[in-house]
Amino acid sequence: MAKRPAMFLDRDGVVIEEVGYLSQPSEVRLLPGAAAAIAALNRRAIPVIVVTNQAGVARGYYAESRIAEIHGRLDELLAEHGARIDAYYYCPHHPQAAVAAYRRACPCRKPSPGMLIRAAREHGLSLRRSCLVGDKLSDLEAGRAARCRVILVRTGYGAEVEKSLGQRGPGGIEAVADEVAADLAEAVGKGLDFPLRTSRAA
Repeated sequence: MAKRPAMFLDRDGVVIEEVGYLSQPSEVRLLPGAAAAIAALNRRAIPVIVVTNQAGVARGYYAESRIAEIHGRLDELLAEHGARIDAYYYCPHHPQAAVAAYRRACPCRKPSPGMLIRAAREHGLSLRRSCLVGDKLSDLEAGRAARCRVILVRTGYGAEVEKSLGQRGPGGIEAVADEVAADLAEAVGKGLDFPLRTSRAA
């Protein structure tokens, strides 16, 4: 049986507003058009997987249990628009963590592709047929390492990343992203047909 494609999404700056170490469910705000974009993926039966670094836990800014509360609030907001996230993956670790229990170089922490690889294994997904949408270089590098199609959005930190990559040497942004989109809605429009038309094996 052929493995399914998926859309992997960074959370902060892609689906919700970037506030810097978001720690309260009350701080969750959907970015314009994000819910509609996710609902479009839901209608096409393309799994929507959030992959997010949560170093705020390692830094002692909030408890790991707070992440589930925040994702619960995000689920509520999306449900109001008929949209849903199919699975959440997060990495609470950091090599220089203030909290000793979380101090390690984790293979799941982006730019490493561990979260994507785990999700593919647990949900029967084809990474080569999937897309990753992110606003940071670490997102793009994780998607590249997992051999996904990679889309940079200009929301969150994305506009700054696009500018900095444009100033780099040969290859520039093309070395880490296949597409650049204004926001998640445009990214989904650019990526939606890709996973359905390709037949490359994982």
